[in-house]
Amino acid sequence: MSSTSPAIPVVYTEEVREALHEGRPVVALESNVITHGLAYPHNAETAHRVEAAVRKGGSVPATICIEDGAIRVGMTARDIERFASESGIPKVSSRDLPVVLARGGRGATTVASSLVAAELAGIPFFSSAGLGGVHRGAETTMDVSSDLIQLTRSKVAVVCAGAKMILDLKLTMEYLETQCVPVISHNSADFPAFYCASSGVKAPHRIDDEDLIAKVVATHWATGHPGGVVITTPPREEDAVDAAEAEAAIADALAQAERDGVTGQGLTKYLMHAVDRATGGRTAQANMAVLISTAEVGGRLAAAYARHRSATR
Repeated sequence: MSSTSPAIPVVYTEEVREALHEGRPVVALESNVITHGLAYPHNAETAHRVEAAVRKGGSVPATICIEDGAIRVGMTARDIERFASESGIPKVSSRDLPVVLARGGRGATTVASSLVAAELAGIPFFSSAGLGGVHRGAETTMDVSSDLIQLTRSKVAVVCAGAKMILDLKLTMEYLETQCVPVISHNSADFPAFYCASSGVKAPHRIDDEDLIAKVVATHWATGHPGGVVITTPPREEDAVDAAEAEAAIADALAQAERDGVTGQGLTKYLMHAVDRATGGRTAQANMAVLISTAEVGGRLAAAYARHRSATR
């Protein structure tokens, strides 16, 4: 079923449309992990496992993509298979979204564009393995992820495992503080670093009670803030990569990137691949595991938020 939210076509799967209509919890998911993550068929398998984790948490998954100039909220098994097996599907961030939509094109959504789409679709919770952030050396390059900017603009709560260790996580936290984005750590006192349990940076707030987190999110929006809330949850102990080992691999990868002249948009992918090689593929495995464990937590928190809204009506 389709709807229009100021001139933007939004197409829902029947399951997602019914869940939203009935006030049941829904968790938005990005499609970039399908098209630009693992190789086929592992990407499709992982996407299905992520959606299953959201269901296990008590919510309906809504993987978001762009097709035929419309935002598609919810992907069928057939849609996931197509996006996973076809090549050349572009990554669409929030800056690209109006161009792709106006041209009638298609694409895979990133964290930033998924936040835009989730708000348009009326979905207050989004889950991802990790946020983008402030890049190392940003004081000279001004390289700051659009994820952080979009967080200040979209009323969507983001459940994630922090941000990637390859970023400057202290500056990332400083940016979130400056932009008045609440950061809540769930089941940990620290801000996690994606596949590492801790970034070494203490979170400003630790709340383990999921119903209280739901109340915090509702209260944030009740005070008139236009942006989102970041809720972090660390990887499971059995999935986590040792932070010291990851940091050593990143230092080597950064030095190699400088020698190879790799900068700008290509740097993140270069570093991620280099670190994965240095750890014998364990960071890629941890990445998959974090996608799934975070999605389950996202499902539980979205369910808690739906209960809170129902109780306060």
